[in-house]
Amino acid sequence: MTPNTAPAVHIANELALHHAAMAAGATLAYEQAVHSSDAGLSTEHAAVLQACRMLGFIEHDAQCVANAWTIQTTRMGGFSMADWPTHAPDFGLQIEPSLDDFPTCPKALDLYVVVPDAQWVSRMAAAGAKTIQLRFKSDDNDAIHREVQRAVHAVKGTPSLLFINDHWQAAIDEGAYGVHLGQEDVDDAPIALLRQSGLRLGLSTHGYHEMMRAAAYRPSYLAMGAVFPTTLKRMETAPQGLGRLNAYAKLMHHMSLVAIGGISEAHVPLVMQSGVGSLAVVRAITGANDPELALRSLQALMGKHTPGGC
Repeated sequence: MTPNTAPAVHIANELALHHAAMAAGATLAYEQAVHSSDAGLSTEHAAVLQACRMLGFIEHDAQCVANAWTIQTTRMGGFSMADWPTHAPDFGLQIEPSLDDFPTCPKALDLYVVVPDAQWVSRMAAAGAKTIQLRFKSDDNDAIHREVQRAVHAVKGTPSLLFINDHWQAAIDEGAYGVHLGQEDVDDAPIALLRQSGLRLGLSTHGYHEMMRAAAYRPSYLAMGAVFPTTLKRMETAPQGLGRLNAYAKLMHHMSLVAIGGISEAHVPLVMQSGVGSLAVVRAITGANDPELALRSLQALMGKHTPGGC
């Protein structure tokens, strides 16, 4: 049976309608979602793949979901239109501890504050931020080391956990808690050296394919985004939205997770309901009239909407 037959059309359209919360980016009509390479696939596999394209998933991510759904179908003994795959082994994920794991960090990293320099790190540590990322932009290696050194010194004697964005060598040399890398940086980073150093490793992800790729490095946490539109960074993928964030959090529940991208105070209750243990903010703090007050307000709101919070 080819994927262009009536059953495949019906399944794809029904799936796209049933899982409309997963829609993001450029959505497609069924006719545009059919590729010639689908012809050799089973009706259900092709239909899922086409439905994912209709919902705006990029091709790598659509393929991940379709493959997992096929494995889920075999495991469950039948195809279920209602059950979006969220079972880690269906995606080929290893959830058991491994010798290749990076050191763990708290499952709930609390409010994760991203700031541009050591002065901001000092200010946020003094205000009680639990997790801080230094995102210092410079091509001057000496300036980078000085700024990282100042930031590490600023959190000493406080409960704050300091991650350094991108500058892994300075993070090792200056004794930071961890380093955060983007997808574009991880290929060039010496993973074995980072693991040996004892640093915690956080990785950015923007969908299923990147989550699978990042999980293979056995990092300390995954950052998932951008959840909402953001002007701080040019994104190659559309904002993921809450529907996808919920599915990602269910799938990766065995890991420490951070939601990031365009998150404001108004978004906090819905983001926390997804099951992520942390959310990252930039402008909600650095752009606030009173950053310390904004920090306390966001922390209180997160506590209120965290399962078991008050």
